[in-house]
Amino acid sequence: MKKLVLALALACTNASAATVIGVSDGDTLTVLNKGRPLKVRLANIDAPEKAQPYGARSKQALSELCFGRNATLDGAKKDRYGRTVAVVHCDAINANVAQVRNGMAWVYTQYNHDAALPAIEAMARFARVGLWSERRPQEPWLFRKERKSRNS
Repeated sequence: MKKLVLALALACTNASAATVIGVSDGDTLTVLNKGRPLKVRLANIDAPEKAQPYGARSKQALSELCFGRNATLDGAKKDRYGRTVAVVHCDAINANVAQVRNGMAWVYTQYNHDAALPAIEAMARFARVGLWSERRPQEPWLFRKERKSRNS
């Protein structure tokens, strides 16, 4: 029991509370944290780009889940581009998991640190929910790579 209490106390020290004031796409939102806006990328997942099928739906799903709600940023870190990356709970709902469960995002295998997410994605694929209802959904990282090579 003492170990559980200690673990919870440690977990709480690595979290910060905020209010969601904007949603850019299906895996990026803006929170008001200590009176300042902070753009946050949802850890472990990658949502369709705006120009991809389900891009707008993914953004809308994240908006419905988080916009205007209290958010907790767990394990917030900076990525190599200086962006804040975190697991985001909106009113106690894990937004990262919800986006994958509802077929609004892929598990970003290259950067995933949540062992439960691949199984959640597999269930969404099997149920053909969200982007998994498409015949051949394209991973956003491949979409970006193709777009970059076309523009080069």
